[in-house]
Amino acid sequence: MPKAIIFDIDGTLLDSVDLHAQAWREALRHFGHDVPFDQIRSQIGKGGDQLLPVFLTKRELDSMQKEIEEYRSKLFKDKYLPKVKPFPGVRALFEEIGKNGQKIALASSARGDELEHYERIAGIEDLVQVETSSADAKRSKPHPDIFEAALDRLGEGIEREEVMVVGDSPHDAEAAKRAQLAVVGVLCGGFPEQQLRDAGCIAIYGGPEDLLNHYRESPIAPERARQAGAGRNLSR
Repeated sequence: MPKAIIFDIDGTLLDSVDLHAQAWREALRHFGHDVPFDQIRSQIGKGGDQLLPVFLTKRELDSMQKEIEEYRSKLFKDKYLPKVKPFPGVRALFEEIGKNGQKIALASSARGDELEHYERIAGIEDLVQVETSSADAKRSKPHPDIFEAALDRLGEGIEREEVMVVGDSPHDAEAAKRAQLAVVGVLCGGFPEQQLRDAGCIAIYGGPEDLLNHYRESPIAPERARQAGAGRNLSR
């Protein structure tokens, strides 16, 4: 029975994947690298420490990684963050989870100040018990560090097998698997269904609202809330 649910944020709770990709593309172009949008988008869900090595040489990373990340961070806050919107059903889903006595944690590659802003955008500041940001992880997804940090903060009363992850990208699923956590996928981030399944998602839903509508029969619900005989693992 899941006692806690760990949520990714970008692409899972907030419609921000394209905006992050645009910010990274603009930042890379500023430093002389014209990378196609689709190539960058496929890497969203990773932090800069894992995304930039896909496009830069080691020498370039050594000389400009920090500068690029700082430029992208400011660019995103100034130009793209005001455009971020929550997906439908986020707060209602969190309220339903809370009614059933489950804890809610956020695990994001975002910086701490960005994370606070994200919570305000989604209207969930009062519903989150645990939050982790890039400062809590040495390596970003697909490494498991951020989920391990969330597990630590959830406390000793919750075992690994009593925790479920919800994410939109194969990077989320891979990180969850490395942390030995079950993961449910959502399609609202724009990653193909088959990629999510191949990465290890045990169930897939359209987004937060779809997951809310089928909460009682979903893997994230406690046993007592599940409808007898109900079964479903895909919705669009």
